[in-house]
Amino acid sequence: MNKSPLTLAIGGLLAMAAGIGVGRFVYTPILPPMVEALHLSKSEAGLIASANFVGYLAGALVTTLPLPGSRRSWLFGALAVNAIGLAAMGLSSSLALFLLLRLIAGFVSAFALIFASALVLERLALAGRSGLSAVHFAGVGSGIVASAALVATLHDWRAMWFASAALAVVAGLAVAVMIPADQQASRRAKVLGNAPWPLITAYGLFGFGYIITATFIVAQVRGSRELASLEPYIWVLVGLGAAPSVAMWGSIARRWGILQGFALAAVVEALGIAASVLWESPATVIAAAVLLGATFMGLTALGLMAAAGRIAMMTAAFGVGQIIGPLVAGYLFDLTGSLALPTLAAAAALLVACVLALFSARRS
Repeated sequence: MNKSPLTLAIGGLLAMAAGIGVGRFVYTPILPPMVEALHLSKSEAGLIASANFVGYLAGALVTTLPLPGSRRSWLFGALAVNAIGLAAMGLSSSLALFLLLRLIAGFVSAFALIFASALVLERLALAGRSGLSAVHFAGVGSGIVASAALVATLHDWRAMWFASAALAVVAGLAVAVMIPADQQASRRAKVLGNAPWPLITAYGLFGFGYIITATFIVAQVRGSRELASLEPYIWVLVGLGAAPSVAMWGSIARRWGILQGFALAAVVEALGIAASVLWESPATVIAAAVLLGATFMGLTALGLMAAAGRIAMMTAAFGVGQIIGPLVAGYLFDLTGSLALPTLAAAAALLVACVLALFSARRS
């Protein structure tokens, strides 16, 4: 059955919300009560986060292989495993099992992102409605907002995981109605060559820089007497910033250039997160949350646009940056007792990414 372009775009939004906004990022608002209840160290919390990103990298690379069956089948399989994994997190108290579950969650979130995008964006392009792709990508921010708002109403970390799983199930059922059967029996992703090394490095540094704050901003708020009242709202603000961000940065890129837009977004994100620890106050932390949300999905999209389809090394660099970031941040926190040093390291990485992006722009 044919669906209208808007229906397809909304289906894509819900798939991205379930697989990425909830599946990958709900860990951030659940992390503080979970750490407190289980007496996890920041290093252990960072290790769990990194397991998710190892899975994401592996999943993204596996999608480049010829896979049997339809893309729609792989998408719904990924969404089903995602929901089961979220529920299973609430049933465990073992670090080893947490690592395994978040590894699997990262793997299937990559499948959800890639197959949902392939199914929706191709059809929007054929219908001459590519502009609706911004609706599709708004799913990440929408999923963050919805799951953060839901989690904020609960007090037990296990209940938070169960509620997130239920939210993912509801979104997945709606996706099944809105995204019809695939016309293509199988898929092999096209991975053409390698992007220039400055751009590859910049994308890896972006992965390192954004994920430190994305993982620990709620923990930063919870650990401060002055900021603690913001805990129910801070991750919602990240999601609200993310929802329109791809459309906004796409517009900037059309006017100034893709790499110039990437460089500007990296600077904006760096300044926001650095201010949150250099002048820690409710205003600066709120600004950091909004700016983080308003830039990280834009940077993700612009980096892949700049790679012009040569995604293999870009995906790998981004994945490695995301894996290293939480590990370094957790270690530095345990060493110093503060998130200031890892956050400043993240900001520095983003500034270097800006310089490398501008260097790439001059060479292109």
